[in-house]
Amino acid sequence: MTYDAILLAGFGGPRGPRDVVPFLRNVTAGKGIPDERLEEVGEHYHLFGGRSPISELTEALRDALADALRAEGIDLPVIVGNRNWDPYTIDALREIAAAGGRRVLTVITAAYSSYSGCRQYREDIAAQVEKLGVPLQVDKVRAYFNTPGFVRANVDAVVAAFGELEVTGLAAEADLVFVTHSIPNAMEASSGVARPASYARQHEEVARLVADGAAAVLGRELPWRLVYCSRSGPPRVPWLEPDVNDALAEMAAGGSTAVVLAPVGFISDHMEVIYDLDTEAAATARELGLGFVRAATAGTHAAFVASLVDVVREQLEGATPAVVGDLPAWEPVCAENCCLMPERPSGHHGERSRT
Repeated sequence: MTYDAILLAGFGGPRGPRDVVPFLRNVTAGKGIPDERLEEVGEHYHLFGGRSPISELTEALRDALADALRAEGIDLPVIVGNRNWDPYTIDALREIAAAGGRRVLTVITAAYSSYSGCRQYREDIAAQVEKLGVPLQVDKVRAYFNTPGFVRANVDAVVAAFGELEVTGLAAEADLVFVTHSIPNAMEASSGVARPASYARQHEEVARLVADGAAAVLGRELPWRLVYCSRSGPPRVPWLEPDVNDALAEMAAGGSTAVVLAPVGFISDHMEVIYDLDTEAAATARELGLGFVRAATAGTHAAFVASLVDVVREQLEGATPAVVGDLPAWEPVCAENCCLMPERPSGHHGERSRT
């Protein structure tokens, strides 16, 4: 396969206080959420100067991926296009088309397969190609949650987090807790219809691999559990549980004294990480008397970037997919019924949206 450019498909995030509500309007478009509610949600951003870290971190990943590709002799421009904020998907596609590009390979900035982590990006790209009116062929790389580099980056982060706890004397008894973004149960079900494993099962596999890898380095067994954050929407709609804060309370009641939170569901520090974990969950841990360290996300870890290069090479050269664990490599071409969006119930005024 030959391509003219790589589209790094991101979520996007506000870059300043004036961007917050317009950004949240984009994220929640079609859900009927009033600006008053969006302004309430926006207060989380204002704790960080009205900015999400996601835009700059996506650009850092763009640069790291471009450098790593060039080092492998793959001289393709890597262009960021976001679903919800500048630079938008259509801006990236317009830039590629203006340079004469007609074949685009997409790397989505979400490691796992689900509606919100894959299909929603594909639908956005298809809509923007149609709007642009240029005959672009846009393919994508496969889901990369079970690539060696993504797992390696998270193993290193967990080991480093336990190292931080050593100075407190709590590392030997700390619990390992993996965290990802919750999704509605109906979306979880749809994520497994045309794939070998659902969204939750994908995370469980990564959690197992990371725990085993960190245990091998630390020289002791690391019991672990998977929990969720950022639940939103009307209370009557069931989402994946337990919530991280509820889990911390349960663990403290059971005698736990410290926790390492590992946000394996995120490739970089989204708002869900710096607010839901570093702010809310950290406060919960303090109230419960738990020692607390949050492990780093994969970010631009060299092993992670190398695995992104590998999945690009799979498309360019037909390279054999490299995976770890018990699940196979996902096919890059999604089935027609893969990760369909479940019917959305009315009444989403309680929804909060962050990234």
